[in-house]
Amino acid sequence: MNQSDHRNVPTLPRHVAIIMDGNGRWANTRGLPRTAGHQQGAESVRRCVEAASELGIKYLTLFGFSSENWNRPRDEVKELMRLLRFYLRSETADLHRNNVRLRVIGEREGLDPDIVKLIENAEYLTRLNTRINVSIAINYGGRNDILHAACRLASDFHERGVRPEFSSFEELFGEYLMTAGTPDPDLLIRTSGEKRISNFLLWQCAYSELVFTDRLWPDFGKADLEAAIEEFRRRDRRFGRVGGTAARRE
Repeated sequence: MNQSDHRNVPTLPRHVAIIMDGNGRWANTRGLPRTAGHQQGAESVRRCVEAASELGIKYLTLFGFSSENWNRPRDEVKELMRLLRFYLRSETADLHRNNVRLRVIGEREGLDPDIVKLIENAEYLTRLNTRINVSIAINYGGRNDILHAACRLASDFHERGVRPEFSSFEELFGEYLMTAGTPDPDLLIRTSGEKRISNFLLWQCAYSELVFTDRLWPDFGKADLEAAIEEFRRRDRRFGRVGGTAARRE
């Protein structure tokens, strides 16, 4: 395939990451408690996984609960943990039947033991599924991810004598991140109109295309995902090169 032919091929992001924002505002505008927004947001997770799978996305990462979210009101955190339990108990079997692999990234210290067990069971049951790889970030922070990866790599340097060539160091470092085995996101979407990445996949999103939408997460559906992908397709992905169209990745 020559370069001009490549430019005519519609590109589909291999990996889409989403910061799911706006549950509280969705509830507030309807005079409902914030917990109602989180409940509706959980329904959007189901719709989004189905839509991404139908569209042919191979990797989907959803920012569910950051390490900073522990500072939210106690009742709200309790509700978020309840919804996580409910999702893992009610959806794991369906995910497995639909050939979806589920992973959870983030620090498991601090999570209740029963939640950790549900995560481990879901990951084990779905480990061989191949239709789409879904990662949910729980108790996750991008800075901690990088810091812990650096500490583990330094430890291996000291204890095992790992000495990669400088040209391969960046690739090696990725194997120490929580997302090891998952390609970096091609497209990062944030809902609710906020325009920041909030400590999410800081290393991994170095070259991601960013799409911000005013749609609140509980209202986010397949049409919104398709619109973000269409915006992604219009972008000229340069990766630091001149004439980046030819450098687009499928």
